[in-house]
Amino acid sequence: MATHVSRTVSLAIRGPLERADLPGLYSRVCDLLTANAGAVVLCDVIGIPCDAVAVEALARLQLGAHRNGCEVRLRHAPADLRQVVAFMGLEDVLPE
Repeated sequence: MATHVSRTVSLAIRGPLERADLPGLYSRVCDLLTANAGAVVLCDVIGIPCDAVAVEALARLQLGAHRNGCEVRLRHAPADLRQVVAFMGLEDVLPE
């Protein structure tokens, strides 16, 4: 019986992020996800500020991951960022 071994890919998002940065960030992350379809993506977010732009960046990351069969797991998310993610109803979509 064959077992499924998933790859793990790590990336870090650093801030501050501006809304104008998001298309380029999304494009670069999608290239990584396409090259690693089906992988578990560990996303280090320790350095990003807690604001709507950061949450939008993470939501776009999750969208790209979903389209490539990947699973995103946040790492080192500050408490305030986790609270905003939960407030926006995204805690199931962006697990830690």
